[in-house]
Amino acid sequence: MSCVLLLSLSGFGQDTARAVADGWKQPDSSHARAWQRRVDIAAGLIYTGWFVMLNETWYKDYPRSSFHFFNDIGEWQQVDKVGHAWTVYTASRIGYGMWRRAGAGNRKAVMNATLSSTAYLLAIEYLDGRSAEWGFSWGDAGADIFGAALFGAQQLAWDKQLVQFKFSSHPISYPDELKARTKSLFGSSLLERTLKDYNAQAYWMSMRLPRSWNLPKWLQVSVGYGAGGMLGGYENTATDAEGHMVFDRRDIRRYRQWYLAPDIDLTQIRTRSGLLRTVFFTLNSIKFPAPTLELSNGRLRGHFLYF
Repeated sequence: MSCVLLLSLSGFGQDTARAVADGWKQPDSSHARAWQRRVDIAAGLIYTGWFVMLNETWYKDYPRSSFHFFNDIGEWQQVDKVGHAWTVYTASRIGYGMWRRAGAGNRKAVMNATLSSTAYLLAIEYLDGRSAEWGFSWGDAGADIFGAALFGAQQLAWDKQLVQFKFSSHPISYPDELKARTKSLFGSSLLERTLKDYNAQAYWMSMRLPRSWNLPKWLQVSVGYGAGGMLGGYENTATDAEGHMVFDRRDIRRYRQWYLAPDIDLTQIRTRSGLLRTVFFTLNSIKFPAPTLELSNGRLRGHFLYF
């Protein structure tokens, strides 16, 4: 969500997308100084604002505790951990665009973007560590660092993203007997289900095809990961405050999903329109719907379109 707010800042989207299309050409010094001030202020306000908002709207409803750790590495078939990595990767990519457009060199922009996005997610982990409901998760923290490293290492080594980290989600229609459970876990609105329903999410690594193949520059191949059949963190059960079983669907199999599909690198589509460049840059964190092969439950099947 913070990434969307970053792009909505006045003038940022078009200039950043233009910088992407033009190979990050540097602005003149006066323009760079003005942009640097705007970037520093915007980044500080956004990260601070979201931290305060999360603390007040989410964590205040749960009892606090002394700082402690929490091992949740086995939950949700690790789909939530991949989501952490994607969030930091995407925040780093957007932040990099901001600092690069402001006149920072490649290395400085990478450092500013990756460190600030990682610090923001680790601050959220700190709030988890002070909540009696959860705790500081080394699994989440490790995923955050991996997402920043994936972006930063590529940008420092090649000044481009040869492997792009993307996200997709599609609504799932659950049977009537599961709707009470899925509503309590994943919410009821489309936005809530997009963000919370790990059964509906997939994460993708999209890669450029060899230039020797003489294919369009925007065409990529993408490998994806997801999971299904999950109606709880570790198993499909739930108990009430007294420890009584209130939901038990261990008959529903939990499974992992692997995908292979073509993808589109929207930043490689040339256009003279600043608005379209903004849209393409923004949407390039999302996997493009395409024909897909899925391997799950020991079976290979195809989808005409998968998202």
